[in-house]
Amino acid sequence: MSFAQASLDDLAARYTDAWNSKVPENVAAFHAPTSQISINGGEPSVGHAGLTAMAAGFHADVPDLVLQNDGIRGAGNHVVFLWTFTGHDSQTGNSLKISGWEDWELDGDMKVTSALGWFDAQDYQNQVNGS
Repeated sequence: MSFAQASLDDLAARYTDAWNSKVPENVAAFHAPTSQISINGGEPSVGHAGLTAMAAGFHADVPDLVLQNDGIRGAGNHVVFLWTFTGHDSQTGNSLKISGWEDWELDGDMKVTSALGWFDAQDYQNQVNGS
């Protein structure tokens, strides 16, 4: 299966809006019920409950998080969503600007069935620390 670029662009725009709504369930709604995401090779967040908790964790750490859609590319049912987020760390108040991407596998309804998220964790920590 393959998806038209216009459909992928729409998916990316709606996913970005879901993150920016600050409602974690809106992010989880883009995933199939048994979907999972592993961020930077960590323990996966599984199912809607796990995905909701993952998004809530990011919103707790960066309460003013604003996600920017930097593009989306697809090859069959494999998709890469590029993003940048800005905001301030909830503990230090330091400004953050982090770029990364998510590798998605999509089903025929354009729901994410599995995802790998990537960003530079050291850069993130340096920005949190103000260094």
